[in-house]
Amino acid sequence: MYLNKAIIIGNLTRGPELKALPSGIQVANMGVATNRVWKDKEGNKQEAVEFHNVVVFGRQAETSAQYLKKGSSVLVEGRLQTQSWEADGVKKYRTEIVAERIQFGPRKDGGSYTPTAQSSNNGDDQSAEAPKSEGIDYPTEEINPDDIPF
Repeated sequence: MYLNKAIIIGNLTRGPELKALPSGIQVANMGVATNRVWKDKEGNKQEAVEFHNVVVFGRQAETSAQYLKKGSSVLVEGRLQTQSWEADGVKKYRTEIVAERIQFGPRKDGGSYTPTAQSSNNGDDQSAEAPKSEGIDYPTEEINPDDIPF
């Protein structure tokens, strides 16, 4: 049996970069940092940071690009994939996590996720507020079960 599974929880080091493949499928690239804290033999606190390249496809790529930004907390579940290429006669490698599932973490301001407008050319991010609804308006009239067609 073989298993290629990666699960990380961290913060985005850069906002998702959304592109489209020639087939029309959306793909987003982003960076995620994870921290590790431990005490060494002398009892001193030690910290290490790992940086991960994450690739997301399809609808998840679109929603990630819409709602996530640098510093956002995220859980990524996927598989590891290593790509290799040759540049100037030197073989180079890049290992990335191909996300199968992205889950957004809590926001630092305590609010819910709202779509952000596309950045203008000068790099300013603008937030668009989603209309707030008071809830679902249920009909007040009684429904006769005989009227339901199935």
